Amino acid sequence: MMGDRSNDVAVADDANVSGGAGSLLETKFVEAPITFVPLSRLSVSPLNVRRKALTGIEGLADSILAKGLLQNLVAHPARGSRGKNPKLCVCAGQRRLAALQLLAEQGKVSADQCIPVKVLTEAEAVAASLIENEAREPMHAADQAVAFRLLLEEGRSIDYVAALFSIPPLTVQRRLKIANVSPKILDVYRDDGMTTEQIQALALCDDHDKQERLWFDAAQSWLRDPYHLREAIVEEEINVSENPLVAFVTLDAYVAAGGYVRRDLFSESANAGYITDTALLQQLATERLLVIAQDVLAEGWSFVETRVKRDFSELSAYTHITPQARDMTKKEAAQYAKLEKARGKASSALDAYYSAETIEEDEDKRDALEDGARDAQNGCEQFVEALEAWTPEQLASAGAFVLLNHAGKVVIERGYVKRGTATSAGHEGDEQDIPKKAKPVHSDKLCRRLTAHRTAAVQVELAAKPNIALSVLMQRLIPTVFSSLYYYGEETGVHVSATCSHDKLLREADDMEASAAWQEIEAERSKWAAMLPKQRSNLLPWLIEQSDDVMANLFAFCVASTLDSVTGTEAAHPVNALADLLEVDMTKYWTPTQGSYLNHVSKARIAEVVSTVVSPEAAAPLTAMKKDAAAATAELRLAGTGWLPEVLAKRGASEIAADDDQTDEPVDMEDDEILN
Repeated sequence: MMGDRSNDVAVADDANVSGGAGSLLETKFVEAPITFVPLSRLSVSPLNVRRKALTGIEGLADSILAKGLLQNLVAHPARGSRGKNPKLCVCAGQRRLAALQLLAEQGKVSADQCIPVKVLTEAEAVAASLIENEAREPMHAADQAVAFRLLLEEGRSIDYVAALFSIPPLTVQRRLKIANVSPKILDVYRDDGMTTEQIQALALCDDHDKQERLWFDAAQSWLRDPYHLREAIVEEEINVSENPLVAFVTLDAYVAAGGYVRRDLFSESANAGYITDTALLQQLATERLLVIAQDVLAEGWSFVETRVKRDFSELSAYTHITPQARDMTKKEAAQYAKLEKARGKASSALDAYYSAETIEEDEDKRDALEDGARDAQNGCEQFVEALEAWTPEQLASAGAFVLLNHAGKVVIERGYVKRGTATSAGHEGDEQDIPKKAKPVHSDKLCRRLTAHRTAAVQVELAAKPNIALSVLMQRLIPTVFSSLYYYGEETGVHVSATCSHDKLLREADDMEASAAWQEIEAERSKWAAMLPKQRSNLLPWLIEQSDDVMANLFAFCVASTLDSVTGTEAAHPVNALADLLEVDMTKYWTPTQGSYLNHVSKARIAEVVSTVVSPEAAAPLTAMKKDAAAATAELRLAGTGWLPEVLAKRGASEIAADDDQTDEPVDMEDDEILN
């Protein structure tokens, strides 16, 4: 096959050896001479960047046997090899070398057969191998990533590698991140056992043990989804792009204070990453809020407190007072009359624009009219607010909260008075005249947990009965429309402001996802989500085309989703009347287990429940057990009894008196009242 070397070998153009990937190495490759060395002196270079198992070697061997070797190999001297004829390691042409060695094993060529080789230095070998492989059969991303790392270990810079292969530096950084993944994980990726998205998710973590544990020890295949892998790595960290504390403190301030950010190089977002030091972020936010609080305290308030987020249950312990408005002077009244006139004129102009059916849409004109109407309204409101002032008595009895909203903006709320203390009007809560309340059986947190499950159960039943859903909504709307006939404050448990309680139920009960009611709700939600149009602009046309049956059932589900009976007290709730009407059986949706109830009450309460529901004899051993053992034993004793805590079992609806001497005191309506 290779008797006459001049006829056997057609040497490829040197530019092809470099693969055209860049001119930085091209000159060196051209200058390196081609020598002919025996096949027995050649072996695979440890610097060859292609690690994936070679394929198609037999076919390539047949081609070489038939047509000859059409391109030289590229090699470098082996480390430690001495003498005139050192061993050479092939760094480019690994498949051709394997084909030649196969022919030698088959006795079709001699081991002494001379092979054309271009010899480079070891320092140039990795780059040569990478360019060779990139220019021909595409390399696996795992091999390319390791090759980039080897180039950097040789002293090359990221910019050098990026320029060499005409790719952005970010691409090089992403490859290097993959190269730092556990070698075991890289092998799986190299053998196509995982997707690029999966290894990118694992690359977020630098801990090889954790990477391997998340991949190899996953109990279910879905735990290897990129989303769940990423969530498992950053479960205790804060997403930079979504957290209000980060928006408030700023990422630069956090990093300047010594905080570390786990960057997600594979995200398209410029600021993608995760805060790893939550305590430091909280500290920085609190320190900034305290500075602002000092300025608010200087206004004369009796107290000013800071919170990194609004806690509605905490604020419910306060009443909220408003500043006193003084009468306008004649001059001020005249100024306000002008502002009102301007507001009316701007509002009329906007109404006229909307009412003109034949007018062509003019976005600039519409925006100008809307801005004018809004500015006129704001002008009136600001004028009235300027007449309001806090009296010295109010300042002495009330305080303020400096909070962060969901966007990380500072919100200052003034005029909070602790319930039972003196108010601005001079009324005092005489605690001595108020009988001591009995300690509730269930804590605020447990009440909210239990009533979240109650809400889910009623939602399931209500969603299945469109007629009742319509009646419930109408029962809430009619007193608003016909306010002269009905007492406005009576509640039903439905938020007519279309506030979906989905996320709230998950927050209030960490075991919600495992409940039968929730699984039924989510199945129904998924069904409707698959049917609904993806764009909001298509929603109305879609609704108009639907049958009465579809509309009725979708309506029932939406009304049910606004239902919210979560409360922090054991008192009867208006939703109980609806539960009775629907004949809700809570035992279908809730059972007393350690996680759902027993771990959240005292051992004495556990024994009391078992004694009442089962027998005093069954409860007697519990008092001598540790709390965990008592809870576990009680769960077994209560299984199948159908017992429900008072919060879920009692069905009395709360009564709201409609007498004439109601106070005007504002009521906190976050939890157990309904937002109008």
